[in-house]
Amino acid sequence: MDALVVRLKGFCMSIARALASPRRTGADTGTNRKSKFRPEIQGLRSLAVLMVVSYHVWFGRVSGGVDVFLLISAFLMTLQFVGKYEQGRPMALFKHWLHLFRRLLPAAVTVIVATLAASYLFLPRTRWLEIVDQAWASLFYYENALLQARAVDYYATDHSLASPFQHFWSLSIQGQIFILWPLTFAAAALLAVRFRLHYRVLLCYVFGAIFVVSLIYSILFTADNQAQAYFDTGARLWEFALGTLVALLLPGLRIPRGGRIALGWFGIAAMLCCGILLNVQAAFPGVAALWPTLAAASVIAAGQTGSRYGVDRILSSGPLVRLGDNSYALYLWHWPVLVIALAATGRDHAGPISGTIIIVLSMGLAFITTKFIEKPWREWGWPEVNRRRAVLAVAACVITAVVPLTAIQVQQHFAAEAAQAAAERNNPGAKALLPGFVDRSDSDAALLPTAEQLPLDWATLSGPCTGELEPDVDIVKDTCSQNQEADEPAKSVLVLGDSHAQQWLAAIGEVGQQKGWTVYAMLKGGCQVQPSTPELEQTNPDCARYNEAVREQIAKTPPDAIMVVGTAAAPSSPAEVLTPGLEESARSWSDQGIDVVAIRDNPRFDFNMADCVVTKGKDSPDCRLAVTDVLASESPFSALNGKVDGLSFVDMTDLICDGTSCPGVVGNTFVYLDNNHLTRTYVASMSAAFGERLMAATAWTD
Repeated sequence: MDALVVRLKGFCMSIARALASPRRTGADTGTNRKSKFRPEIQGLRSLAVLMVVSYHVWFGRVSGGVDVFLLISAFLMTLQFVGKYEQGRPMALFKHWLHLFRRLLPAAVTVIVATLAASYLFLPRTRWLEIVDQAWASLFYYENALLQARAVDYYATDHSLASPFQHFWSLSIQGQIFILWPLTFAAAALLAVRFRLHYRVLLCYVFGAIFVVSLIYSILFTADNQAQAYFDTGARLWEFALGTLVALLLPGLRIPRGGRIALGWFGIAAMLCCGILLNVQAAFPGVAALWPTLAAASVIAAGQTGSRYGVDRILSSGPLVRLGDNSYALYLWHWPVLVIALAATGRDHAGPISGTIIIVLSMGLAFITTKFIEKPWREWGWPEVNRRRAVLAVAACVITAVVPLTAIQVQQHFAAEAAQAAAERNNPGAKALLPGFVDRSDSDAALLPTAEQLPLDWATLSGPCTGELEPDVDIVKDTCSQNQEADEPAKSVLVLGDSHAQQWLAAIGEVGQQKGWTVYAMLKGGCQVQPSTPELEQTNPDCARYNEAVREQIAKTPPDAIMVVGTAAAPSSPAEVLTPGLEESARSWSDQGIDVVAIRDNPRFDFNMADCVVTKGKDSPDCRLAVTDVLASESPFSALNGKVDGLSFVDMTDLICDGTSCPGVVGNTFVYLDNNHLTRTYVASMSAAFGERLMAATAWTD
């Protein structure tokens, strides 16, 4: 590291000496030039957006084009602020931000509002909550943080299920940098004046440090959790820092024309083949992202060669420059057009013809947006008169999106409240399948939960584990939750497993509250309770480590009883098997004096049952499959009867299916929130019956 600092210092000082008496080159970006416009950079933008759009639409892959955008934005911003300092002009940060966001927001708001309207027409209501949340995040530039928090898979191959606002993640990071970078430039300017430092050299040190630290962080974070790292601002800072360093160091570079011609072609070739040759899904934004960013830096460094053989001649051509003028709007439009088109046609990817139509449509919308919205708003002179007018212009853009977003959320809130107020009469749920039930619901009763609230209808306990129940291992501690503990709990009940165990908390928690039990849970998505095996350690090492830590925790603080989901159903099939290692696990816990309760899994489907109900209606035969098609005639638990002392079984499938079919709605209540998970509302409607069957199966006393 010391050697790197010494070399960086020497390089920066050589640049400083070069800047003291710069020689004009084709790549010169000094502030003395009459024109700062570089058409080849507009052409580079065009290639970058074409890479992004074509890879998204036709190949379902990431191209590296977004990384090029990030570098270019920092490069141009650096030229602007360094130019201000060297010309003795004030930084005027607030004025800069107002001008910047007045330029960016009109096109963004247009796409946000149009996407909301298209989502209303073409996407099921079960997706509206997510779409509205992400619209807010896109409008205020925190979409990347929202996607990171929700662990969104950016590389998912089925784009029809993606959010139409997902691509705003990169614009959000840019928006954050557009705040941070000017502050850094201004702070460096103050230091340079106060301590008589060379401004470019100081910036070279500052952004060199940002580059090194962020790149190391990005490499480590990507290796540990790429899905999270992809959206992380800190893991992307180095790409912006690289763009800034290119702008700072470029005037000191002395590259002969032949070398710049070769460098330009090398950069373009490397940039275009990045998405083809690199396994982006397993590497970005770590060290592999140096490929497209260094390639773009090479093209920028090559500059305007003045040669008929230079790549800048192509990049500076009229069509590419004009496309570069529309690149921002094209990036904004292509993703929602793709997602909504696929969802509306029922496809998971675009073909050659449909993909071409999507791209052409996106280009048309981009041209219209740029010409009739973005450009007129940018050239409007009224907001430039004073700061108050500029603020009003930015506020007008924001309000244009805030009004429909607020109206949607208010409508959803009051609809949910109205339905909930009549729930006792109109939404009996599983009680409708009990013998002797009399239906007194209204003929036009609303379904619960409302379609918009379905994605949130997961069962949870009241808070994290505390006191003696708090695990001492972080990977378990972070997943442990419990209900409000009674002063003298009659029993401690631990719920283990994945999301299929979690859904039963709505019933187990209610029963536990009634009987004075301490109910707590250790749950990890996609991780069934099973002993560690070489196969599990190879296919899902995180799950293997988690299960081992849970077993150690149980040995330290054993509960009175453990509840797990003991079978695994197959989608739209009667095939159903015991979960791996159930007998071995139950015997191990039983030997420790712990009662074990295994719950039978619910039927699963190969389609989204909730979306089926929303789009086709609750009485549609497509949303009601025959019991024989999705449920085994005999419970797999029968193979374990009497084999393990203290092992009991609870089967609730007769309150999920009505004897002849397994519907998406029972008692005006959504049974499923997707293709395989039960809603919290429906499971809660089974809580009384669940409690009765649990007590009967275990012979526990109150």
